[in-house]
Amino acid sequence: MREFNVCIVGGGSTFTLGFLKSFVRMKKDFPLKKLVLFDIDQERQDVVGKFGDILYREQFPELDFSYTTDSKEAYEGMDFVFMQMRAGGLPMRAQDEHIPLSMGMVGQETCGAGGMAYGLRSIVEMIKAVHEIREYAPDAWILNYSNPAAIVAEALRREFPADHRILNICDQPENVVRSCSRLLGCSWEDLDPVYFGLNHYGWFTHIYDKHTGEDLLPKIKELIKKQGFLPQDAEQRDPSWLDTYGMVETMMKDFPEFLPNTYDQYYLYPDYKAETLDPNFTRADEVMAGREKRVFAECEEIIAAGTLGDKFDDISDAHAEMMIEVAVAIAFNKNNRHILIVENNGAIANIQDDAMVEVVCELGANGPRPMGVGNIPQFYLGLLVNQVSSEKLLVDAYYENSYQKALEAFTLNRLVNDGKKARKVLDALIEVNQGMWPELR
Repeated sequence: MREFNVCIVGGGSTFTLGFLKSFVRMKKDFPLKKLVLFDIDQERQDVVGKFGDILYREQFPELDFSYTTDSKEAYEGMDFVFMQMRAGGLPMRAQDEHIPLSMGMVGQETCGAGGMAYGLRSIVEMIKAVHEIREYAPDAWILNYSNPAAIVAEALRREFPADHRILNICDQPENVVRSCSRLLGCSWEDLDPVYFGLNHYGWFTHIYDKHTGEDLLPKIKELIKKQGFLPQDAEQRDPSWLDTYGMVETMMKDFPEFLPNTYDQYYLYPDYKAETLDPNFTRADEVMAGREKRVFAECEEIIAAGTLGDKFDDISDAHAEMMIEVAVAIAFNKNNRHILIVENNGAIANIQDDAMVEVVCELGANGPRPMGVGNIPQFYLGLLVNQVSSEKLLVDAYYENSYQKALEAFTLNRLVNDGKKARKVLDALIEVNQGMWPELR
């Protein structure tokens, strides 16, 4: 069986630990020859890398594992590059969240003004990275799940229009499916969803039982009404994530037609979310105080001991496993179904063809084949067309260095929705993003 060379960009991320462990658990499904971590922050990556040295020495000694800050060393000879960069790091994520909230608007990693701020930083870094990857690994599959995925996907579509080995992915729709399996008491692998939307902005119209063909969505709706909604891995989640999933019940009461993505709450209740989020302690602060400390403490403990001992666990990491399963589908031409971000081209019949939409696709060695959902109802169409326009204007602002296009993008966004507020938050975000955004004139 063929073995693959993989690079993870963002090797110092708190998510990397889940990947390192999952590559051990899934080595029969996705056999690796070489794994390289790449990050521009050497100090941060070294901690994760030293953990990886110990892990693979004991659990996967045949793997060629290394970590580097040199792009040539990272990319050369790669079959797959997993992109999980965070432009500006968690401190800038905190700015993305705090600044809009201080002005009475939603501050969130991928939605609204904060998401657009992060989007402009990510476009700059992602385009640079993909050009470097193509210099050293012209045929590698680039699996991008760096946020905000919708804005990044639109920019990569324009910058690399003929490159069909760039795939934009988000694990949140699958996390919702897995959470439905918890409600139903079945395996998530037994569920066959139908989904439409944009990244972090979509709905499930059906969730079928793969074996019987029964649509289980009516049953899921009843269970949510009676029991609420929890993530599949609720026991491992921070409090804010439990609140996020809890809002699904509220959304289903007001808009019961389809099952929403958890992020829809920001678009459906922007005033409520802005009022209830804590402007002094946002998700970024929670991550820095919680998951980040836990992950690096685990690494340091193993490094100090010089051995895993009994610390290697078999707890599933849904985020990492989904991304690896996407690579497996491509590597072995599985033609499995995954929810992916692709150019529309009629998948959602009444949205423009060049929108980057999120739908179920069959995925194999030749890339994704989207499964069409036809026309979507007017309510959802209105919401999504508004967001497509905002995202496209923001990418225009990047390419044209246009303050005016950025102002239009912010004004049109449903979580800002006012020209004076848009100008105020845009100017504040320009100030803190100097050197990380394109210059807007």
